[in-house]
Amino acid sequence: MEAKPIKDSRVVQTDLVLPNDTNNHDTLFGGILMKRIDAVASIAASRHARSEVITASTDSVDFLHPIRPSHSVCVESFVSWTGRSSMEVFVKVITEELNTGTRNIAATAFLTFVSIDGEGNPKPVPGVVPESEEEAKLHETGEGRAQARKERRRDSRELASFITLKKPWE
Repeated sequence: MEAKPIKDSRVVQTDLVLPNDTNNHDTLFGGILMKRIDAVASIAASRHARSEVITASTDSVDFLHPIRPSHSVCVESFVSWTGRSSMEVFVKVITEELNTGTRNIAATAFLTFVSIDGEGNPKPVPGVVPESEEEAKLHETGEGRAQARKERRRDSRELASFITLKKPWE
């Protein structure tokens, strides 16, 4: 399977911050941004794999700058690293103050998706070829993040074995 340029999976979605999307601090609700991040990342993963994909994990979402009603919100994603059937998708959120043109990185995120076949089994994915400096940096550090994800998943499974399934009132 031939590796694909990272740019082939790139997805960009720009939106306004509407009044119903803001909290009592007059900033965008984090959950609304996380929904946008997951949607755009899943399109990038599907574009790369050319198959159905499932979200395996939201590895991190770091909120770096407040998002206000006067901003546009640009959510950009692409596959930054691949395993056998898994894909790490990097997402950056750029705000633009529409009255001044000032831009900021408002958030970054890493999500992991798995390509699946018609029966829901993991399906191999092609590798990625970075072309820009940003893509190369993300790609070269991807294996370390993949190892950390495996360790965190192992720890989560271990913790889950101790968590009760009992109803709180029992």
